[in-house]
Amino acid sequence: MTESRFVRLNGYCSYPEEEMRERAAAFNEEMQRRRTVRDYSPRPVPLEVVEDCIRAAGSAPSGAHRQPWHFAVVTDPEIKRRIREGAEAEEIDFYRYRAPAEWLEALAPLGTDENKEFLETAPCLIAVFSESYGLSEDGKKVKNYYSQESVGIATGMLICALHHSGLATLTHTPSPMGFLNEILGRPGNERPFLLLVVGYPAEDAEVPDLERKSLEDFSSFS
Repeated sequence: MTESRFVRLNGYCSYPEEEMRERAAAFNEEMQRRRTVRDYSPRPVPLEVVEDCIRAAGSAPSGAHRQPWHFAVVTDPEIKRRIREGAEAEEIDFYRYRAPAEWLEALAPLGTDENKEFLETAPCLIAVFSESYGLSEDGKKVKNYYSQESVGIATGMLICALHHSGLATLTHTPSPMGFLNEILGRPGNERPFLLLVVGYPAEDAEVPDLERKSLEDFSSFS
């Protein structure tokens, strides 16, 4: 068994209680402005901004610190076109044949369909992969723990970081997503988790008129 190694905690910041309230309120206000966007400008995004946001996502906690994620950034128009083709093939099958009526009814207020133009229009796509197992230097399988949960946390942090930086996002989950492994050359131990669309909203971008649940509706304190 590997011996544990610890170092002193550095970087933690403690704030006066009033400042804590202000910071929490300000962060909540900023995140309440976040909306899922489907109409994008083709304007390029600064790659260094995306890189820093991914670095932030990589600071997420993970089971046994395995860090079982990979973020594949795509800006090449031809690769985006191929991804759109793969996604729309699955989405056509979903909307026309596989989706139960109840699911389609739930999606109706969002105005979604099999057309995924944003996969080409948006300047940047980030395909998020979850490692089902890792590989040691000698090629042996290394078990990962709580991969889906860990990648979900990291993805949430990535969405927050991109929003904080001034970029809009859309989470897209065509099913199945195996075509992403083929197009992006990812190994078999990685499973696509979701496809994140990143960019600036189009000038005429619209979003559904929706209300978020109140705190009382989704939390309890005891």
